[in-house]
Amino acid sequence: MNVKSRHHLRADAIDEIEAALASNLGVELDADTYERVEFDDSDRDVVLVDGDPLVLYVDGEARSASNENGDAATDSESEPFLTVHGANAHPPERGVVTVDAGAVSFVSDGADVMRPGIVEADENIEAGDLVAINEESHGKFLAIGRARTGGEDVVGDSGKVVDSIHHVGDDLFEFTV
Repeated sequence: MNVKSRHHLRADAIDEIEAALASNLGVELDADTYERVEFDDSDRDVVLVDGDPLVLYVDGEARSASNENGDAATDSESEPFLTVHGANAHPPERGVVTVDAGAVSFVSDGADVMRPGIVEADENIEAGDLVAINEESHGKFLAIGRARTGGEDVVGDSGKVVDSIHHVGDDLFEFTV
């Protein structure tokens, strides 16, 4: 990943990140420096928290809206969420999907998460929410994804329920400063 730009964040941007992580995940970050890194070869931005890539900006789900001419338009906004490193350093209290040992190798390789591999999920997850995916044996976080369905409907016998966005071993996971 080639760094395009790197700059310190203003206080209001830091407050936005900290509030989003506290509200969505129950994670409190307290750091001295926050730097946003943009890449040439990726549409994802990362925030270095005290030098570590702990926060990822993920494009929000496109929402349809009508513009002033009545034409359909889409609006999508980036939202801050933990990277896999961030989730392991600051384990989320909410928005977690737990997979069994049989799913670990697939999820670690970037596969979407299927119902049969899930053993537990936060019931407050809603379709479209970003989630942190961990494994049941050691509690390590393996991936970040977007839920396709609500938390009460995640565990089951068949079907894809979480789309993988970032996982152990991908370019972002391997990124170092």
